[in-house]
Amino acid sequence: MSPAAGGLDALAILGGTPAFTEPLHVGRPNIGDRAVLLRRIEDVLDRRWLTNGGRFVEEFEQRIAEMHGVRHCLAVTNATVGLQLAAHALGLTGDVIMPSFTFVATAHSMAWIGLRPVFVDVGPDTHTIDPARVEAAITAETSAILGVHLWGRACEVEALKATADNRGLALLFDAAHALGCSHRGRWVGGFGDAEVMSFHATKVANAAEGGAVLTDDDELAARMRVIRNFGFVALDEVVSLGTNAKMNELCAAMGLTSLESFDEFVAANQRNHEAYASGLSDLDGVELVSFDPAEANNFHYAVVELSPAFVERLPRDDLVAALHAENVLARRYFTPGCHRVEPYATSATALPVTEDLSERLVALPTGTAVGPAEIDAIAAIARRAVDEAPAVRERVQDVIARTAVQR
Repeated sequence: MSPAAGGLDALAILGGTPAFTEPLHVGRPNIGDRAVLLRRIEDVLDRRWLTNGGRFVEEFEQRIAEMHGVRHCLAVTNATVGLQLAAHALGLTGDVIMPSFTFVATAHSMAWIGLRPVFVDVGPDTHTIDPARVEAAITAETSAILGVHLWGRACEVEALKATADNRGLALLFDAAHALGCSHRGRWVGGFGDAEVMSFHATKVANAAEGGAVLTDDDELAARMRVIRNFGFVALDEVVSLGTNAKMNELCAAMGLTSLESFDEFVAANQRNHEAYASGLSDLDGVELVSFDPAEANNFHYAVVELSPAFVERLPRDDLVAALHAENVLARRYFTPGCHRVEPYATSATALPVTEDLSERLVALPTGTAVGPAEIDAIAAIARRAVDEAPAVRERVQDVIARTAVQR
């Protein structure tokens, strides 16, 4: 999607014409080979095997397991349900320690099945859960640690495992961002008791909607397979409490087609990441979140961290407002942090690093729908917004004031 003709004469938030005629989204779905996908869908319809462990689901599970070097992969309806499936199979009770700086589904997945999320802070440089804060938060009610591999950058796995082993706790990872990522030369997917990946439409490879639970624990995998299918072990034989967490064949067809284009999607993301690094390099106080070149990453998140001095001049939300006016739908990942939203806010404690980051991070559009021309235009908008920061701030405040009066 190319910028509107004529370039950027004036910021749209200040009365100019938007730079883009159609919205640029964070996480616009990547689409693989349509012809291949349609052939798979036709096959599903011809076989009339739409769900309950069809061959596309089995193939999808095998591909993911092989890709990440684990013994077991269970395809599920979505990653939220995947986390619940793993937690239930592990017999978790009471408190689960997790970062607040994550998508709210991480917390909701535990709370929905009666567990209590206990939020701790993240490292200011890693953006992932701080192992020292985990140790300090453990009580007699704690049953598990739930880390989040944010932006595809893995948690401090070894420190978390040491704590979990020493304190007799389960260890789970929300790996929703981490398809095809590695940590210390090992693929994400085999750490802890289980790891859960997302194949939601917004992820680097998607199944339209879906998730996967990965584990090397044979007994845990067997329990999860029973729970995933209502507690059945054979036709009409139910042995335990269960749910319906199965992925269907149509989603698996989409997932397989996405996996076949995974390298292409990653290449586009890496190209875009490099374009952002170049385009924003001369903008003081804007640092693109980087990835360790020694590790594999899917580069699916183009996230910039604004310095305190930048935010003092132009608040993050004002920059986002200026970008939105240009049809660049940047996101405030993750604001304000799970511990500041309901139903958790009433018992929240201060998490200073999370609260600071939640005011200074911006996720920018990337993926196959975005290219260097769009990124050059986005960088130009950001520079212009900084140059005209007083006017942008005044305009945003005017809009806020008018909205308050209308309410």
